[in-house]
Amino acid sequence: MDPVITTDALTMHFRRCDALMGVDLSIQPGTVFALLGENGAGKTTLIRILTGFQEPTSGSCTVCGIDPLRDPQAVRRQIGYVSDAPALYDWMTVAQIGGFTASFYDQTFLPQYEAAIRRYDVRPEQKIRHLSKGQRAKVALSLALAHDPAVLILDEPTSGLDPKVRRSFLESMIDRAATGRTVFLSSHQISEVERVADTIAILHRGRIRLHGQLSELRESIHEVIIDTDDPLRAIAPPPEPAEVLTEETSGRSRQWFVRGLDPEMIQAWRSSPGVTDVRTRVASLEEIFVACTGELQAV
Repeated sequence: MDPVITTDALTMHFRRCDALMGVDLSIQPGTVFALLGENGAGKTTLIRILTGFQEPTSGSCTVCGIDPLRDPQAVRRQIGYVSDAPALYDWMTVAQIGGFTASFYDQTFLPQYEAAIRRYDVRPEQKIRHLSKGQRAKVALSLALAHDPAVLILDEPTSGLDPKVRRSFLESMIDRAATGRTVFLSSHQISEVERVADTIAILHRGRIRLHGQLSELRESIHEVIIDTDDPLRAIAPPPEPAEVLTEETSGRSRQWFVRGLDPEMIQAWRSSPGVTDVRTRVASLEEIFVACTGELQAV
């Protein structure tokens, strides 16, 4: 099955900032993909490139097999987009904004939009300016889904929403993927990503630090704590292909987050001179995120 979104060595350089540096991604259809990163990591820049609103400095990408640089309108017909602060015409009613947007699509748009509004309990006669943030988010999601896009792109969509509305958003993502559609979720909310994502990528300072199936990443990354008899005792790092994501020293203890740990490594450390104890456990997604976005501290 061909990926629905691809990026190849995607780079975006601004005057004083490298927003993206060699980003490679491949996202399969029918999945909930989560792009995790702290504020300023480059998530919104990547979305702007994928939707055809920003020309990259170098590299290439496709959405549904279409190059957004060559045919941005074709890409936008294939996607729905919801931001953390949806731009809606405040002077319109909920019904009017649906009718206005429907003029850009076929005749199926308006009935599907009206059905979504009813499902979310938003009154069609309400003015946009009088809606709460949660209600505005529901209208924006209804507009984004009414033309049944192949890809739904959500940029921090639950920011500032109450738990009930947030849960409704998350459930709609899972339902969407179950129909074979793809959800691209940009977020720094670890808990919501854990609930819905099949695949994740962690973006840090414009680079992809980690990319893969969430279940596989959880099983492949471990916290390792090694206690020694002397704070200055040298401990050999794990051999390749294992990778140390982050390292920290506190007194006589060394803490590593290691990808690709195997039992032979643990046994080798336990047999090392001066090592008094070795403890390991599977890392949580939050710990993985912190390990990938923190600085590697040398011993």
